[in-house]
Amino acid sequence: MRHFIRHPSDIPIEYRITHSKSSRKNRLKDICPGGLCFQTHDALTRGCVIQIIIPVREPPFKATGTIVWCRQTNGHYHVGVQFADENTEFSVRMVEQVCQIHHYQQEVLKKEGRFLSGEEAAAEWVSKYARNFPS
Repeated sequence: MRHFIRHPSDIPIEYRITHSKSSRKNRLKDICPGGLCFQTHDALTRGCVIQIIIPVREPPFKATGTIVWCRQTNGHYHVGVQFADENTEFSVRMVEQVCQIHHYQQEVLKKEGRFLSGEEAAAEWVSKYARNFPS
């Protein structure tokens, strides 16, 4: 059984290595209760502490984690991050759902031409997909 939930590659992510002053932006690849994977153009060092920001809600989701792996794939890198504490798991579940709802909202606009508010998109997504969302 798969532990990661595939997310659309259009979900933005910001990250900052704790010893660095600047942050970088890229795209989320996967997310799971214990961590996440994102893609970047730069190789990142295993063991570094990293702050993750996913700005798909207000306030943005923020978590601290550790880089546990970095693999080169097709000219970029996939980076695996393990979250620093177990209390982050509930927040991660919420971010998983927010990402799915955000994508659903964009998909409905593109395919059906219907604009849904965040609340409308959430209500529709929950009625259609929440029962199939991994627990």
